[in-house]
Amino acid sequence: MMRRHLRSAALGAAAMLLLSACATRVDLPSKDAGLRLRVQSSVIAPGNGGELIAADALQPGDILLTSIATVNSFGIRLGTFSPVSHAVLYLGDGLIAEAVGSGVRARPLADVVDEEQMVVAFRVPGLDPAGAAKLRTWANSQVGIRYNTTGVLLNAPFVLNRRLCELPLIPSAVSHYCISGMAMVQLGASRDDQFFCSQFVLEAYRRAGLPITDADPRWVSPADLLHMREGDVPSIAATQPLRYVGHLKYNPPPLLAADGP
Repeated sequence: MMRRHLRSAALGAAAMLLLSACATRVDLPSKDAGLRLRVQSSVIAPGNGGELIAADALQPGDILLTSIATVNSFGIRLGTFSPVSHAVLYLGDGLIAEAVGSGVRARPLADVVDEEQMVVAFRVPGLDPAGAAKLRTWANSQVGIRYNTTGVLLNAPFVLNRRLCELPLIPSAVSHYCISGMAMVQLGASRDDQFFCSQFVLEAYRRAGLPITDADPRWVSPADLLHMREGDVPSIAATQPLRYVGHLKYNPPPLLAADGP
């Protein structure tokens, strides 16, 4: 009877992995630990491996991932199976730059914290003051550039379709080639001279000479950036894991706001 329950539990866990199609990684045995299956996680919160911080803990170049209770945010979070829907670049001196529907803009960090219901910060290791200055110069030069609407529209089905490449226990090299091939077919018509939010952040780092990933920025969603953090299993590989800095705000939005965007 016990064996039957264990078998049922194992089958149930396997079924959940298949349905969620989360990226996985198998860590081979070492002298400190045995064989281990790691599963992609979207859980990070104060009290659960996270902490609340003040704005003065940020450094220029930090990446802020956010979410808010609107129709658009809900659609992005639902489509990417993630608690975040937007990516912002911190410029320093209390200012951020971001790509939104009206185009690239710079504005006060305080406005973002006031408007969003969750704001979590990550840091790219190795960014020095000279690199941060390049980030800021390039980001400010892009203010007014149009939003990459085509890229967002193409990215939505790509995010769903590529989950076939992320089925549990698929080797990471196979998953990488699967995602890359699918992206080149499905996202080839997207613009690289206009930006959506995560594309803008990644392009800023690429222009500063410190790319976060070798993948095309048009392939990457805010959820992908979240999974590039230390300890998680990324769908799209990072050149090095992002370091969690803390939550500027943590009030997770309900699934949908009554009044929409």
